[in-house]
Amino acid sequence: MSNYQICKRCVMDTSATEIIFFDDGRCSFCKDFDDRVSLEIHNDLPDSFLVKFADQVKSSGSGREYDCLIGISGGVDSSYVAYLTKSLGLRPLAIHLDNGWNSELATANIENLCEKLDIDLETTVLDWKEFRDIQRSFLQSSISNVEIPTDHAIWAILVKTAAKHGIKYIISGSNAANESIMPNSWLYGSKDAKIIKSIHKKFGSLPMRTFPYLTIFDYFEKLFLRRIKWIPILNYMNFNKEQAKTFLMTEYDWRDYGGKHYESIFTRFFHSYYLVEKFGYDLRRAYVSAEICSGQISREEAINQLERPPADPEMIKSDIEYVKKKLKLSDADFSEILARKNLTHDAYGNNSKLWSSLSKYVQYFRKTITEI
Repeated sequence: MSNYQICKRCVMDTSATEIIFFDDGRCSFCKDFDDRVSLEIHNDLPDSFLVKFADQVKSSGSGREYDCLIGISGGVDSSYVAYLTKSLGLRPLAIHLDNGWNSELATANIENLCEKLDIDLETTVLDWKEFRDIQRSFLQSSISNVEIPTDHAIWAILVKTAAKHGIKYIISGSNAANESIMPNSWLYGSKDAKIIKSIHKKFGSLPMRTFPYLTIFDYFEKLFLRRIKWIPILNYMNFNKEQAKTFLMTEYDWRDYGGKHYESIFTRFFHSYYLVEKFGYDLRRAYVSAEICSGQISREEAINQLERPPADPEMIKSDIEYVKKKLKLSDADFSEILARKNLTHDAYGNNSKLWSSLSKYVQYFRKTITEI
């Protein structure tokens, strides 16, 4: 790549087509990170702040079995949030989405943690034949973010469950310091139900009857009108992922799964093979760039990580075969998927223009539901 360039502060490069470089060698992702973190990260608050927040949550759930919801995947962020809610004296209901791709390690982490913390667990199991048809459709669509259906379903189930039980707080494990860098050209957002329906209509063969989704109206009705708050609690503390891992392993026998979101076999395949092989996108580049900008690792450490394979080569081979078998893809089918021309989300029906036209309202709405 003759015009290749890499940021001098983080490690984002021209594999992200929307990147802009400034005169000092830094990039637009760095600036966007700084802008977002300055607004969303509040890690200098006194301990009493979260205690007061917990009192608000308890008050909102007075007379109910649960006062908040947490999503749990078996990964480090959601596991630490589970611990945190209990340490604050809250009564969480843990929600897990089983989309058919849980690793044994993720399942063990979830069951072990919920048992030790005495947290009730509610698991939603997607209809496998229907969901397999949706996943096959997304692979055939040739867009990069084939994880949109899973991410959307998690979001939809949490919001719908909160509305059903009259729960006013969803405590999230998202964290701006670790997740504020991600090119839209790599991963189109997962909250757009229209693109799921559009892609499935074009490539699917089964009716989509049970898949959980939220329309734009649902977002405003359930979150804004019903005043359900989505709180990224890790933004309100000095959260360090590596320290959290060590704590969970020591205190709760939590086991590491070797990579961000690798608790899911399909997600591990998606990160370590599909995006890298078909699109040339290494999501680790975005993740470690955020960690550089937040001071959690050095730029040299990040470069060393990127020089290593995204996963064990033998594991990648095993995951490929497992994905082909589980999705009923022949070798020819799989090769055709990889060989197809890469497309963007704009090749299919979506609500990106509508979201954009509502941007100032969405920003206000987002601030309203995510701030303590």
